[in-house]
Amino acid sequence: MKVVVKVGDRVFEVDIENTSPRPIIAMVEGERFEVWPENLNQLTAGSESSPQPGTVNLSPAASQKVQTGSAGSSLSGKTMTSPLPGTVTEVFVKSGDQVESGHVALVIEAMKMKNSIRTTRSGKISAVLVSAGETVTHKQPLIECSE
Repeated sequence: MKVVVKVGDRVFEVDIENTSPRPIIAMVEGERFEVWPENLNQLTAGSESSPQPGTVNLSPAASQKVQTGSAGSSLSGKTMTSPLPGTVTEVFVKSGDQVESGHVALVIEAMKMKNSIRTTRSGKISAVLVSAGETVTHKQPLIECSE
């Protein structure tokens, strides 16, 4: 589905494949964003059964995330937070590693399902705040990155 997203004075055409999973994966100008619909104020697009272009107005907090390039499971600022509660089963990065956007940083198991947690931007890992076997909560800081 294609929607038009207005952030401040800028307008973006966004490709969204599926609106059911959380977070929703949205492609904006070739860059991948993870979007949590709970951050949306209003959706005036057609339903999933009739995908038509529409307009999405983001809340001020969500607008800031898009403008700064962080969204979803996210690097809020420079800290990547947990998108769900669970147990860290594997950590694939360490302090000093250089990562690209979309790199699998760690795996969190929740309800017997393994969830790959990917970076949302490129940068250098400055600190890994969790280890394998550790239980994490929703929005708990996992990794700190620097540009």
